[in-house]
Amino acid sequence: MANLVPSLPKAGVDLRILCRLPEASSTMQRLMSLQVLWGIRKSYHGFHPAPWYLCCRSLSGAGTLRWNDYDRPKEFNFASDVLDYWTQMEQEGKRGPNPALWWVNNQGDEVKWSFREMTDLSRRAANVFTQTCGLQQGDRLALILPRVPEWWLVVIGCIRAGIIFMPGTTQMKAKDILYRLQVSKAQGIMTTDTLAPEVDSLVSECPALKTKILVSDHSRHGWLDFRSLIKSASPDHTCIKSKTLDPMAIFFTSGTTGFPKMAKHSHGLALRSFLPSCRKCLQLKTSDVLWSISDPGWILAVLGCLFEPWTSGSTLFIHHLPQFDPKVIQETLFKYPITQCLAAPAVYRMILQQIPTSLRFPTLEHCITGGEALLPEEQEEWRRRTGVLLYEVYGQSETGISCGTLRGMKIKPGSMGISIPPFDIQIIDEKGNILPLNTEGNIGIRIKPTKPIGLFMCYEDNPVKTAEVECGDFYNTGDRATMDEEGYIWFLGRNDDIINSSGYRIGPAEVENALAEHPAVAESAVVSSPDPIRKEVVKAFIVLTPEFLSHDQDHLTQELQQHVKSVTAPYKYPRKVEFVPELPKTITGKIKRSELRKKEFGQL
Repeated sequence: MANLVPSLPKAGVDLRILCRLPEASSTMQRLMSLQVLWGIRKSYHGFHPAPWYLCCRSLSGAGTLRWNDYDRPKEFNFASDVLDYWTQMEQEGKRGPNPALWWVNNQGDEVKWSFREMTDLSRRAANVFTQTCGLQQGDRLALILPRVPEWWLVVIGCIRAGIIFMPGTTQMKAKDILYRLQVSKAQGIMTTDTLAPEVDSLVSECPALKTKILVSDHSRHGWLDFRSLIKSASPDHTCIKSKTLDPMAIFFTSGTTGFPKMAKHSHGLALRSFLPSCRKCLQLKTSDVLWSISDPGWILAVLGCLFEPWTSGSTLFIHHLPQFDPKVIQETLFKYPITQCLAAPAVYRMILQQIPTSLRFPTLEHCITGGEALLPEEQEEWRRRTGVLLYEVYGQSETGISCGTLRGMKIKPGSMGISIPPFDIQIIDEKGNILPLNTEGNIGIRIKPTKPIGLFMCYEDNPVKTAEVECGDFYNTGDRATMDEEGYIWFLGRNDDIINSSGYRIGPAEVENALAEHPAVAESAVVSSPDPIRKEVVKAFIVLTPEFLSHDQDHLTQELQQHVKSVTAPYKYPRKVEFVPELPKTITGKIKRSELRKKEFGQL
């Protein structure tokens, strides 16, 4: 594969000579701090296929023979049981020279770390958290970073130290961050200098917060400099002996009413990637290079950009990709030896719509999608233009990947595939009764008599919401589907009002709350609306206050859109706005969002 990446430096070339342009100096200084100041040598200067005996192992990796789908080991820790395993394999010459992490950006800069280097650096990170920051096992760290190499060090460092990490998208505003810090009682936060001022503006309202950590080339008063600290930290650290069911992470998941809920996951989420049936989904090998195009704030990043590839000893590829650009994605798939790609349907859809040239990528073998519904015609067009099949998976923040069309399985266009053990998925009614085949109902995951490994523990500090999703012997996902005679699941829609735009799940209440802060809005209702590219987008039906009735509606639309962007994450803003004299309501005064949604999708 080395001849596929001629732009990479040859052996013996120092990283500094990659900095050929003056405008690249700032970025290169940061990369030098990663590679040189930390005392970590650049081990890999090319890409080489793994030895044949590893390439031929269809399910190579740690734990392949240790556990079956339904084993529940008392202890498990991804850092010591997986990452350190592959470090040992490298030391024994039983894994090829491919990097564990391969990071690039649009300027042509790159960082490559072996598993040995990841072990060293993540141990240093763990020591920074426990020795310098004063964080202890069970404390919570809000992690709001873009796709920078430090994100992976922090996650693994937290797992080593038993610190519960809480990823969040960098698109959040002060209001979003404040809510998360307050409801979680986070003891620490890590972010960049872009969001640091937002944090400083609200820190007085977060009494539990005791440490602020900055990932930046510049220092900031009141913040700890992560890059300086990790340089001086000791690489000697003893990983905690975490129980499989000890808490590991919290993901904030949107709801139709109120604010996002905290879906708490145990170390079992990482263990599930270890189990044989889950390994069959991607069937990664040590020679594979997986690119998962997911925002670091979501659960898919933790799964597709960490647990899945590293469980199999594969190379994780990351592009900084500060903004989504189909052309950059196309060029990247041609330039680098990426063998598998995991992305939301909107990514594949935009590539098909905006790139008219060749899509026959030289090394791409397998593509996976999830996060929203995939149209059968899109699936077929991707196959026709790339020669690569597009497999669909399904999951939630509460479940991780729960079902999918496993690699090599028959693809049924429009289907999300089959249940992946240890999850037992059935179609159920509102009382938890299993419905006959080909009957519409709720997607349920069996939780009794034993909750399966990998399913969320609970909505933290919210026993009422936790109880609401327990339906007889099942966890009720709130999504509607049918199941055919072969066990394939066919998604129909949501039982709630969650809007799924380009893979981002958006709760109507979050947008309505933002709109309510504007003086022009008397009341609003937010629903999904069809869109040819994003599948669905946010639409707001707005009743104006009397003093704004005579205002120019086009100008007011732009003003309201900008207002929402300024007070909450920009991806939540309503791309469509319609001003109405009143909203449809029930006799008890509840807004009939379903009626508005049906209107949007032409069902009335």
